[in-house]
Amino acid sequence: MIFNLINVILPVFVVVGIGYGLTLRGMFHQNQIDGLMKFAQGVAIPFLLFRAMAGIDVSAGFDPKLLISFYTGAGTCFFAGLLGARFVFKREWEDCVAIGFCCLFSNTVLLGLPITERAFGPEALVGNFAIIAFHSPFCYALGITAMEIFRNRGKGGFRTVASVLNAIFHNNLILAIIAGFAVNLMGISIPEPVDDALALVASAGLPTALFALGGIMVQYRPEGDLRTIAMVCVIALLLHPAIVYGLGSALDVRQDLFRSGVLNAAMAPGVNAYIFANMYGRAKRVAASSVLIATASSVVSVLFWLTLLH
Repeated sequence: MIFNLINVILPVFVVVGIGYGLTLRGMFHQNQIDGLMKFAQGVAIPFLLFRAMAGIDVSAGFDPKLLISFYTGAGTCFFAGLLGARFVFKREWEDCVAIGFCCLFSNTVLLGLPITERAFGPEALVGNFAIIAFHSPFCYALGITAMEIFRNRGKGGFRTVASVLNAIFHNNLILAIIAGFAVNLMGISIPEPVDDALALVASAGLPTALFALGGIMVQYRPEGDLRTIAMVCVIALLLHPAIVYGLGSALDVRQDLFRSGVLNAAMAPGVNAYIFANMYGRAKRVAASSVLIATASSVVSVLFWLTLLH
């Protein structure tokens, strides 16, 4: 099992390492790396999410008990990270929201899907897809709402609500998910040439984001933030799956869905944790380092949860 995990996680580090090495050698400058992240964040990953939502069969794995278990844990971890960053590490509120988002956003696609498939087979992915369908809308809606509330504090309730709605509906990731769901529910068939073009661009999203993350790490190093990063790792890798395990057991979630919920909760923060921090220019060093350190640490923590689930 450990070799399977290493085979899944190692390519992530290889791509990040290539981005780091080439940027460190001067082949890419920071403005070019920022451009790559902007492409991944604004174009390629939204295309990826649109196609996923347009083709997913949500009803096949839709179980309210699974979603309650997973997203109660996710929301709890968001507030644990936010409050820990504020009252333990004395960060500004906007930084705290970005740090809380790191604790909230599990890497359900890049790590959750392949690890679940390798551990329990492709038939076990139904619960994964149900979680993924709601993952970005839930996480971004919670993160954006909290960030806009703190950014607009003292400016009145109406202005805050308007800022929240404006930020949500100007976020390409949210718009892509909404559009994909609309296409799915209306039964619209995407013409094959258009779908193939979308697939070509979408296929560049994750590797481009990982490559850019490596380049960004040249600029943002973890000095002075190691205790904060350690907090993120503990919350993301241990607290979230522990909550899902406890709630899922209490609610008697079906075994295959229960496994999907716990494993997805045990995944390290995804690259979207950095994307969110980058959107607002807050706690970017913590976010970038947390993605890498938590992903490396997850080799051990995921083995623990897999042992518990077998």
